[in-house]
Amino acid sequence: MSNQQFSVTKKREFIDNWFTFKVAANCFLIYPANCKCKYECAAPSSDAQPKEKFKRDSIYINKEGKLKHFNHKKVSRQRGGSLRGKGWKYGSGFVDGIFPVLSPDAQQILSFMKKEMDLNRVWDALSSLPPTHTTWDDIISVAVQLRLNKRWDPIILICEWILYRSTFQPDVICYNLLIDAFGHKSHADKAESTYLNLLEARCIPTEDTYALLVRAYCTCGLLDKAEVIFVEMQKYGLSPSAVVYNAYIDGLMKGKNTQKAVEIFQRMKRNSCQPSTDTYTMLINLYGKASRSYMALKVFQEMMSQKCKPNICTYTALINAFAREGLCEKAEEIFEQLQEAGIEPDVYVYNALMEAYSRAGFPYGAAEIFSLMQHMGSEPDRASFNIMVDAYGRSGLYEDARLVFEEMKRLGIEPTMKSHMVLLSAYSKAGNISKCEEIVSKMHKSGLEPDTFVLNTMLNVYGRMGHFKKMEEVLAVMENRLHTPDISTYNILINMYGRAGYLEQMEKIFHLLPAKNLQRDVVTWTSRLGAYSRKKQYTRCLQIFEEMITDGCYPDGGTARVLLSSCSTKEQVEQVSLVLRTMHKDMKTNLQY
Repeated sequence: MSNQQFSVTKKREFIDNWFTFKVAANCFLIYPANCKCKYECAAPSSDAQPKEKFKRDSIYINKEGKLKHFNHKKVSRQRGGSLRGKGWKYGSGFVDGIFPVLSPDAQQILSFMKKEMDLNRVWDALSSLPPTHTTWDDIISVAVQLRLNKRWDPIILICEWILYRSTFQPDVICYNLLIDAFGHKSHADKAESTYLNLLEARCIPTEDTYALLVRAYCTCGLLDKAEVIFVEMQKYGLSPSAVVYNAYIDGLMKGKNTQKAVEIFQRMKRNSCQPSTDTYTMLINLYGKASRSYMALKVFQEMMSQKCKPNICTYTALINAFAREGLCEKAEEIFEQLQEAGIEPDVYVYNALMEAYSRAGFPYGAAEIFSLMQHMGSEPDRASFNIMVDAYGRSGLYEDARLVFEEMKRLGIEPTMKSHMVLLSAYSKAGNISKCEEIVSKMHKSGLEPDTFVLNTMLNVYGRMGHFKKMEEVLAVMENRLHTPDISTYNILINMYGRAGYLEQMEKIFHLLPAKNLQRDVVTWTSRLGAYSRKKQYTRCLQIFEEMITDGCYPDGGTARVLLSSCSTKEQVEQVSLVLRTMHKDMKTNLQY
């Protein structure tokens, strides 16, 4: 007989037979109640009335088909915290994707916490609840649900009430929730104080405690303190696990410290800590965002060689890595591997594949994926429509882009700033100023305030079409409003003035950047170089190139092309080529694996 048949047989026996168990030295009989899958507790006396309903979740059948009973109230006081809270796991909320199921009382508490932010009223309301185990479970479940919704302030109110006002004995789950909330609020000092309170209360920290504390430090840029956590763990006899390393890498990535994140990944392996699926997925994301898809693929191959099973997030990250570089064939290969692995693509996977075709300049390929997604029963979301608008816009098919935009609105999907932005970019590429102005006007009417990116697009289209007065008017608006101009704003101005031959205005803006606390990047220098390169001022280009290197800005492929275009003789081409080859040998990559 197979295990499955054995289990089914046992379940039938459970339905057909009588069972007894002892509760507080009294024997009760359990029997079916009108075949409604509920069970009543009855006293041994035949004429006695049922005393109470027995809770279904206190009885279960294990994998061996045996009847098991547990007291949920007793479990809630164990070291792991509440029954629901026992599933706490960094990064996902609960083990195995199990999320809290809120009772009616917990639902009321949740609704109240979402609306009320006054500390005294919240604490008074929570203090009016009966101090029972059920209340404890409800409160912790509400806090976890708020965490899933990223509502950090209510979590802080609840956990601080438990610590400072309630009669409950806080457990590690409560402290972990509070550390996590303070970390997301960038209050590393308060997260640290919470950890010290945890130790003072003689509560045993878990690896999740350290992981959350590490991430809090990384969020605030306190890398030295994050390193100390590893020493602290060793003091308590804990070896940093993948959970802690993942938190460190995640925090570093969010702080844009990618070089350090790669170093921690290497240290993790040196210390014989096996990277998890989440670890590899984060590294693939890291290299993908750096437009180094070949490194993302290398990480994926290492993952497979280590018998670490990729999940749908891993495949999506790798498809996105290829999508950013427009490598649609490679993205398609990974998509096929995902399906061969028995994973059903979701909307995020389809969106990543659509993006690959969009950036490769194949809008109709993206449209085919869009249709396939619907055919396979996956509903397109707002991002799907945005990608399609962008795909048509990149290829100059601005009318097709407009039709997709209108279809999105017809289906009841509210366009966001991003939606308007991709449509604006489509008309901007076509040089259609009137349409661009119309889109910005509609944004105002719909209550969307154009951001720096939108205004930069308007600067660009005015500059390309030679409307310098309007371009300067937009700049004046930006400098006098909340949307402060960024380096891209001034790069556009430098490029436009340089292309028009207005070298004096270009140089004025270039030299104003340090006073505006803006770091000149490779686009800034290359745009300036381009102005003199068009005039074949080879000597001046070399001078600017030397200034660029001295300023610590390294050239890219665009810089090399602009510098070569300034050459008028074969000797000049050879000289520039020699300089570029020498620099290429000496340059260090920003990310090393």
